[in-house]
Amino acid sequence: MDWKALANRILDGGEAITRDEALAVLNSSDDELLEVLQAAYLIRRNWFGKKVSLHVLRNAKSGVCPEDCSFCSQSKSSTADVAEYEMQSADEIVAGAQDAADMQALRYCVVTSSRAPSESEMRTITEAASRIKRQYPHLELCASMGFLTEEKARRLKESGVDRFNHNLETSAAFYPSICSTHKYEDRVNTAKIVKQAGLDLCCGGLIGMGETLEDRVDLAFALKELKTDSAPINFLDPREGTRMEGSARVAPNDCLRTLCMFRFVLTHAEVRIAGGRETCLRELQPLSLYPANSMFTNGYLTTGGQDFAADKRMIEDAGFEIGHLVNA
Repeated sequence: MDWKALANRILDGGEAITRDEALAVLNSSDDELLEVLQAAYLIRRNWFGKKVSLHVLRNAKSGVCPEDCSFCSQSKSSTADVAEYEMQSADEIVAGAQDAADMQALRYCVVTSSRAPSESEMRTITEAASRIKRQYPHLELCASMGFLTEEKARRLKESGVDRFNHNLETSAAFYPSICSTHKYEDRVNTAKIVKQAGLDLCCGGLIGMGETLEDRVDLAFALKELKTDSAPINFLDPREGTRMEGSARVAPNDCLRTLCMFRFVLTHAEVRIAGGRETCLRELQPLSLYPANSMFTNGYLTTGGQDFAADKRMIEDAGFEIGHLVNA
């Protein structure tokens, strides 16, 4: 396939990639990989130039989730050795915003392990959001707290939360293989509520759980249908104590092909390299910046990661630049 011609077709006429073409990206050979990356970069550059947006996570409630997602070290089915604590205070969450600002982050992402936010957790996050917006007006705020009602989504929006994360994780067909305590449709419903409330939607998935290449394409097109504003793409880093302990990691070249496929499908959405990038992409991490325009820095919810100084050096050495610097 002429990958550059495919990218130009999308850019010149706005003609969307087909499912068969998206699957062809995932099935492309290693010999074609640089051409695929270059084609994906043409689309990325059109919408985002050479900017890379940094995002900083805060695990504001850890290890006490009642759901049984098989990949997650915080789920009720996990025996992983992770910290367990209830909702942090508004003061602690606000203090984390300063750390995000110091790392030149565009967005500060506050995450809680739960099925849905309780009333007390809603009060904490809305208070923290209001204070963060007063103290750091240029710092965007994302919350990830499980399932939402329309009323809770509205309150988050009114308090100053800009974006809500709720990943689909995988395709509708594969989802029952990884979780039994809720349905895929529940996740889609929350994603729709987020959009209806006027919040930006951050909605992505986790690659490498045993899904087929067709499942990955189905996920990408489901995200497109939801009009997600941002798609964090995680790669399974199998955790000891979870049901996916011992699973093989996705190979670096397959990670790159997957990121390119999401860029082709989600042309002007933010595509983020997220959890597992260090252990799966390894030395090929800089190449992921060609399809992806954002990344988490300084670690994840229960695992460490490449620190801000190393990420900054990697971005600059690859010829990219940190975008949307905040005023600390």
